[in-house]
Amino acid sequence: QVQIEESGGGSVQPGESLRLSCRLPLRLFSILSMAWYRQEPGKEREAVATITSDSKTNYTDSVKGRFTISRHNAENAVYLAMDNLKPEDTAVYYCNTIKLGPPDYYVYQAWGQGTQVTVSP
Repeated sequence: QVQIEESGGGSVQPGESLRLSCRLPLRLFSILSMAWYRQEPGKEREAVATITSDSKTNYTDSVKGRFTISRHNAENAVYLAMDNLKPEDTAVYYCNTIKLGPPDYYVYQAWGQGTQVTVSP
């Protein structure tokens, strides 16, 4: 069974940076839209950054200008560079597929374990 692997989380101070990595070993990876999501305690999981198969990106307003999503299809990998982190960015971060419509495909993929990001003074 294919599993998503996320890594790169940690505990940092406000203003610092982290880079999250994700691998999804699917043969269809290069034609899938992907996203980074986050979930704070007691809240629903939300997508914060998306990337299409041809690397068009989109961000939720709260992370625009601070987060950068990218992908490396040859390595079945998606990355999230997070700069100028704020305490409100504290959450468990997950990557997964996302349905953005043609020409990209969508496949259901079970969630991984996620990676914890904690931002505090």
